[in-house]
Amino acid sequence: MRLHGFTVKKLVARKILDSRGNPTIEIDAVAASNGKVGFGRAAAPSGASTGKHEVVAFPAGGPDASIEMVRATVAPRLTGKSVEKLEEIDSLLHELDGTSNFSKLGGNAAVAISMAVAKSAAAASGLPLYRYLNEGDEYSLPYPIGNVLGGGAHAGKMAPDIQEFISVGIGAQKFVDAVFANAKVHKQVKAKIGERDKTFTGGKGDEGAWAPNLDSLQAMEVVAEACEQVTSELGFEVRPALDVAASSLYDEKQKKYVYRREGKTRDSGEQIDFVLDLIKTYKLFYVEDPMHEEDFEGFAELTRKVGKDCLICGDDIFVTNVKRIKMGMEVGAANAVLIKPNQIGTLSDTLAAVKLTKDHNCAPTISHRSGETPDDTIAHLAVAWGCPLIKTGAVGGERIAKLNELIRIEEELGAKAKMGRPR
Repeated sequence: MRLHGFTVKKLVARKILDSRGNPTIEIDAVAASNGKVGFGRAAAPSGASTGKHEVVAFPAGGPDASIEMVRATVAPRLTGKSVEKLEEIDSLLHELDGTSNFSKLGGNAAVAISMAVAKSAAAASGLPLYRYLNEGDEYSLPYPIGNVLGGGAHAGKMAPDIQEFISVGIGAQKFVDAVFANAKVHKQVKAKIGERDKTFTGGKGDEGAWAPNLDSLQAMEVVAEACEQVTSELGFEVRPALDVAASSLYDEKQKKYVYRREGKTRDSGEQIDFVLDLIKTYKLFYVEDPMHEEDFEGFAELTRKVGKDCLICGDDIFVTNVKRIKMGMEVGAANAVLIKPNQIGTLSDTLAAVKLTKDHNCAPTISHRSGETPDDTIAHLAVAWGCPLIKTGAVGGERIAKLNELIRIEEELGAKAKMGRPR
């Protein structure tokens, strides 16, 4: 849709809180033409478990340095640029930063600007963002991946070594049903933890998942049982899944994965066998980052061995980076790719990663970060780009902001709404 001369009129950057109480950046963008305006607002999240190849969230001076650069350099250069030419705006952000990883401007500022400008263009066109960014007239809703029990970098010292124990209502015919299935699993998990750990006080991790004093296998049993119970109650399949976050377990000196809570170490072969056993025993639907971020061969071996039985998703190994994804696809390292806009810094770069993933018949999985805001942009991106899965938690205000927005989108689409196909 032509926007009849709408250009960037104003950019405002501010420091806001993320869900962990840490500072992040929010951008307001105003598009204007002949007295008419379009307004867009976007905030960037931050991760705790981050890949070493992703862009830098903030420069050395932190969020304040990013905000100052937006005010002094970026806003003046973007003012007057056409908001419908997002690739040119994103290219200019790279040029103004001048580094390969946004270490001068900060990836969080860059992605918030990119998203806010896109939202201002959508508003100027009179369309919701998902319709504005969609290249056709077909839409699919993603299956929500809900973190219901947490460990690793997202929870306390006595929680499991594995970072996320997840539920996926893969049998649901509607998005809204899948959302409430995950919420049911979350409630069942709390009850089942209490049966095993009488000292459990209801503590939660960063993403609203329960953080119990259990080891990984005990936690896996709890989540698998909860999924089975909810499957029986609702009449459609709800499957367990995992985010191992193996890079955070890997000890470079030992060349082993260190499971401190369990008191065990595993070399690469043992790690593959361990994950394979979990997949087969618990009928896992999806496993994210089962190997560390440089182990393309280990990823590929595991992916070959599971075949179509399970989605093997790469996060830290790919970091939404086209070059990294190409490397992985050449060796068959995964059949799903996690997509996090702030890992790469702009919507144009994010879309390139989604398209490349689809070109290789892999499932692009749009994702939140552990340090989130109520920003709902990724909900629109998932629908606009046809991502069959969205990872955005099961509970918590900053998580349900995305889930509730997708419920609204499903309602608005009506008969055009359908669920995506992860594989």
